[in-house]
Amino acid sequence: MNICSSAWICGRLLNEMKSPKAKKIRRAKPARKKSPVNRPANKHILRLFVAGATARSRQAILRVRELCAIELNDQCELEVIDIYQQPALARKNQIVATPTLIIEFPPPLRRFIGNLTNITGLLVELDLVKKVKIAG
Repeated sequence: MNICSSAWICGRLLNEMKSPKAKKIRRAKPARKKSPVNRPANKHILRLFVAGATARSRQAILRVRELCAIELNDQCELEVIDIYQQPALARKNQIVATPTLIIEFPPPLRRFIGNLTNITGLLVELDLVKKVKIAG
């Protein structure tokens, strides 16, 4: 007399009883972290840290947006971070003064701290203008 109601269930139970195999443990693969390496070579990633809605903050934002629009031909991602609203990001990026512009991509990571009126210095560091050595 058969106690199984379904042939498939009985067959499976019998197979498990006859040959107890070690079950394979499947491990989930870790999620891929978005890294700047996978981004296009001509795309610049900029992070601007400002302190509130002061005149200095507004001037820095306008300067960096102007830089992105004119010199980088809108080939940049600009993230503006207010350190009063997101202090954890300021601590994580070790911001000690504002405004601070961090150029994350292309490598190497570069920081510009303070007055951003010197656009020429930014252009040189972004490799948009060649550095000129002065013989001394």
